[in-house]
Amino acid sequence: MKWMNRRQSSNVEDRRRIKGGGKLAIGGGLIGIIVLLITMFGGENAQQYADMAQKIGGNQSTANQGTTEDRELTQEEIELGDYVSTIFADCEDIWMRIFEENNRTYELPKMVLFYDGVSTACGDATSDVGPFYCPGDKKVYMDLRFFEELKTKYGAKGGDFAIAYVTAHEVGHHIQTMLGTSQQVRNIQAGLSEKEVNRLSVCQELQADFYAGVWAHHVKKYMEIGDIDEALSAAQAVGDDAIQKRMQGKVVPDSFTHGTSEQRKKWFKLGFEKGDVSYGNTFAEAGYKISSF
Repeated sequence: MKWMNRRQSSNVEDRRRIKGGGKLAIGGGLIGIIVLLITMFGGENAQQYADMAQKIGGNQSTANQGTTEDRELTQEEIELGDYVSTIFADCEDIWMRIFEENNRTYELPKMVLFYDGVSTACGDATSDVGPFYCPGDKKVYMDLRFFEELKTKYGAKGGDFAIAYVTAHEVGHHIQTMLGTSQQVRNIQAGLSEKEVNRLSVCQELQADFYAGVWAHHVKKYMEIGDIDEALSAAQAVGDDAIQKRMQGKVVPDSFTHGTSEQRKKWFKLGFEKGDVSYGNTFAEAGYKISSF
């Protein structure tokens, strides 16, 4: 993607210079696996699963992961931060305009870049959870080293547009917060079975994929050959079916929270092809009446 010499967001906080991470309530082992499986691209689910992990690990001591120590970032790390700041700026410009066109007010989210662990309004988390959005402070949290794991551990092609796709997906959860979609989902989930709660979660995640596709539609002039393939490869790698098959050797559809690889690719592609938010009602297909745009 063409990004050099373009506007970068001023709403990105870079904490990567801090070695270690301070107090982290979510550790490795069972808790880390649960959080990794459920909150991969966790979005709005980050809060409820952080709470669940906290309960599971209630008897574990909270560890200090290292002293606070500044260090210089490498040139590669600096450029990666500049790149994601440019993507975030594109998200700001595009969604500000779309909200205005729909007579709505858009509050700009913020992004935090970190290594190892981070404290948020949704609780403390390690980098094991992958990128996530916290509605409590309206921030996207990213450990950019995740994208190397996405390629080496999960079989994605990698590439800079995979990072763009994930960033735009997490911003999609912010859009759901701004529109009240997320609150509607939580309200309905309160009275449902676990299976139905998961179905609603899938709808929510697929809508965030759709919004990522809408964003991609509006940055076509900056895209290069192979960019969409990189995004689709990332979507393929993080489908519930792909992750479950890789991690446990079998697929349990009723436990899906983010959608299959094919579903994630389908909704991203629809957003990219249409570029129109009115096509993104993923909930209607599942029989739920939840409003968005």
